[in-house]
Amino acid sequence: MYRLKETSSGSPLHDTVPDRDVIVTPGTTTPLTITDPFKAAKVLLQAKDDKTGKILAGSTVNIGIGGKTLLTLTTGRSGTATGELPVTSRKTEFWVKQIKAPADYDLYKPAKTFTAGPGAPVTVTVTNAKTATTPNPGPSDKPTPQPTGTPSAPAERPGSGGIGGAKPTGTPDVNSSPTGAGPAGDTTPTAPAGSLAHTGSDATVWLLGGAGLLVAAGGGTLIAVRQRRTDGSDWNGSHES
Repeated sequence: MYRLKETSSGSPLHDTVPDRDVIVTPGTTTPLTITDPFKAAKVLLQAKDDKTGKILAGSTVNIGIGGKTLLTLTTGRSGTATGELPVTSRKTEFWVKQIKAPADYDLYKPAKTFTAGPGAPVTVTVTNAKTATTPNPGPSDKPTPQPTGTPSAPAERPGSGGIGGAKPTGTPDVNSSPTGAGPAGDTTPTAPAGSLAHTGSDATVWLLGGAGLLVAAGGGTLIAVRQRRTDGSDWNGSHES
């Protein structure tokens, strides 16, 4: 029995096979077939805040092919985690799904896909939205309205004349003329008799007298017209009243 150990695959894309035992029968030829696998893809997982880009610890994801999970990673304080994924071709498609969100963040439910090649590094980034918090309702800033009482009757203003505008008792009539001399303290000197100051007063007396005569004449005319209408007789202007 011999021990087979592959030291090099001779390809940058392939890895070596694990060591194994080989039985060789003396005097016979024993064929050996070695199939070198593709080198594993090196995956770097990152978890970040979807708004600020802040790195997040405590994000756990599963990575796999089809319905099979191949790798589980959890980000540390640096917000990253690393691992190796076995690949079956030069381009192998994987899925990644978050199973635990960082503290104070919502779980990213949809699954994402990515492609990795043999021995090639690949970075997978998972973003999370911060959990919305409902603010506690605080006291209202609006002042509480005070109850309105029954309005009282408006106070009567001095000199308003009371209800209905009646003139208060004892209020002097500004239209009446005081009897006798002028107001107290009036020091206006009286014009002497025969001066020009009496000319206007005398003319006023004559005008008033003329107005009285006109009123009397008009009264006679009214009586004559009224009499004509009462007895129905004709009046030619010479009828004596």
